Amino acid sequence: MDLAFLLGILLAFGSVGASVVLDRATFGGLLLPAPIILVFGATVFVGLAGGTVSDAISAFSAIPKALKGKKPDFQGTVDKLVELADIVRHSSLIKLEEQAETIPDPFFKTALLGAADGTDSEELRGQLEEEIHTQSRGAKAAAKFFQTLGGYAPTIGIVGTVVSLTHVLENLSSPSKLGPMIASAFVATLWGLLSANFIWLPIAARMRRLNELEHERMNLIVEGVLHIQAGLSARALGERLRPLVPAGKAKKGKGKSGADE
Repeated sequence: MDLAFLLGILLAFGSVGASVVLDRATFGGLLLPAPIILVFGATVFVGLAGGTVSDAISAFSAIPKALKGKKPDFQGTVDKLVELADIVRHSSLIKLEEQAETIPDPFFKTALLGAADGTDSEELRGQLEEEIHTQSRGAKAAAKFFQTLGGYAPTIGIVGTVVSLTHVLENLSSPSKLGPMIASAFVATLWGLLSANFIWLPIAARMRRLNELEHERMNLIVEGVLHIQAGLSARALGERLRPLVPAGKAKKGKGKSGADE
């Protein structure tokens, strides 16, 4: 599991907690059930109203994958493609069908089987790019849902504050109660801002980033498989693919990367 998201969120909330302690305030004044329920509940329901039930279900179902944050193995993908190029060069494209059975990634397997079947390169590219588009569209929809929640939450927090301030105005005859009541009224705004910037927007940003990385890995597979189908040597393939690896994701080549032409 990639701890970046959980660590970032915990440290963000920890910073708020440290601020509370340094200001000698109390956590009890912030953890009020009514504004928290209003902000989180209304935000999700308004987000649901702006889309469909299936959008919401798909978006929340994608959270575990986003939290797990399994980053694509670009170097491993390049090494595998170079290895396959070497195998094909010493035998034939038919070998890709056998190799495909050892690969758990459905997209990679589909690409290899298409090349092994002798599918025209342009047709195969079109099929694979359409599959990439379909996969990417689902991830973007989930990210957009949480982006929308992040937009609604602060406004809903203000709504909660206005509701509470209305109650404050009803009790002007009790000056001793006004201070605590006004303080409580602004808790809704606080949770609107916190939920948007500490939860919904980071989830959306993380989903978008993971989708971008996976998109790049799938494009790497497409280029690699098409070059293998065209008969490119293992060494030349490695040199062709490594510039496509995102900055910071490349490592020193190994294994078949240096295979003979």
